[in-house]
Amino acid sequence: MSERRPYRVGYAPGAYDLFHIGHLNILRHARQHCDYLVAGVVSDEMAERAKGHRPVIPLIERLEIVRNIKYVDAAFVETVPDKLETWKQVRFDVLFKGDDWRGTPRGERLERDFATVGVDVVYFPYTVHTSSTQLRRALDALTRQGPPQDRAAAEGVSVPETAPRR
Repeated sequence: MSERRPYRVGYAPGAYDLFHIGHLNILRHARQHCDYLVAGVVSDEMAERAKGHRPVIPLIERLEIVRNIKYVDAAFVETVPDKLETWKQVRFDVLFKGDDWRGTPRGERLERDFATVGVDVVYFPYTVHTSSTQLRRALDALTRQGPPQDRAAAEGVSVPETAPRR
């Protein structure tokens, strides 16, 4: 018989854009604390509303990536901003977030709202050295600079074309 975890159904919401080690860490830690883990993948529109830009990776691809992580039992598309509305559909007893939410107005509101329905909010360490925001900035910088040949030409350096693979 497997060991009983503190919570029955856990919920780990996120955009999961540009999936990275921080996302994996949250899902791994979350799964250690519940019998069944549902990952909430926010829709493109919800992500844009919350972050001011659309995800780089479209929803259907983000959903497929998250759905196939071994720690995730089910993936759910979040289409409403109110997490209590999501709770009415998923019925989890714990919500997991990165600790960058702890002590913030959004985190405190989340805790207050979920206390009314008996749901705990549990925070895990935020992976500070990697984030989708940092990855997006790096991609934007690379995009602005253009391909290596264009950057080299702008700097007055000659870069040979690579031969096509056979």
